Amino acid sequence: MENLLELREVSFAYEEGREALKKLSVKIRRGEKIAVLGENGAGKSTFFLLCNGVLTPTAGEIRYSGQPVGKSRKDKLRLRQRVGIVFQEPDRQILAATVGEEISFGPLNLGLSREEAACRVEEALRRMNLAEFRDRAPHYLSGGEKKRVTIADILAMKPEVLLFDEPASSLDPANAALLERTLGELSQEGMTLAVSTHDVNFAWKWAERALVFAGGELLADGEPAQIFSDDSLLAKAGLKKPLLFEAGEILRHAAPGRDFPIPRSIEEFRAWAESASFVSG
Repeated sequence: MENLLELREVSFAYEEGREALKKLSVKIRRGEKIAVLGENGAGKSTFFLLCNGVLTPTAGEIRYSGQPVGKSRKDKLRLRQRVGIVFQEPDRQILAATVGEEISFGPLNLGLSREEAACRVEEALRRMNLAEFRDRAPHYLSGGEKKRVTIADILAMKPEVLLFDEPASSLDPANAALLERTLGELSQEGMTLAVSTHDVNFAWKWAERALVFAGGELLADGEPAQIFSDDSLLAKAGLKKPLLFEAGEILRHAAPGRDFPIPRSIEEFRAWAESASFVSG
């Protein structure tokens, strides 16, 4: 799998003597679905801001498609065109007077024609169920509606890597389901996705890879099953096991010698529980 984004021994300090991220080395490959886990203050948001070029490392190097990303405005712009970020707080991202203008800002800033920008706006509005809000002022929308606007903002830019910082916060169940469906569509289209989240149940259901941060350090990088099987790692990172994962471990323990795959969704769990091989013992 092709490496898109690489951080080599990257450190960052917001103030002298207090490193927010310490000697981080990680590669993000094309088409991956990555959950970024850790408590508040673990370094997740700083990691995203470095990946997107909002922050510049105090030490180390960032590469995109094998090419070093320098400190020049041109290099930063090149990185931001390829790596989009949806911030946790929507008001940090919203600038325009209407939802349609807000979503068109990015494509027009890329130098696209008004016709192409309009097509991208329509697609993003459709994907985030925002068509009826096209002419509304975004600052008067609810928190969940604003979050959907900021996601549409970035979708219209068509980045290769898309970073979500706690995307489901402020979303009601229906819009959280819409977000999950959108993530599935983007993944099928080959986009690389990384989601910072406290929701371990979502991470277990959705991610193919997990990065675990604590105290500004990357504690672990691996498959979710490997991560959630490591009790000492979870304790160090302040994480709990996903409910389905824990239920699967309990059932495995109750049926020793039976190598059941731990279900990732309630549908898988139901099929597993109702299977003849499981019920018959």
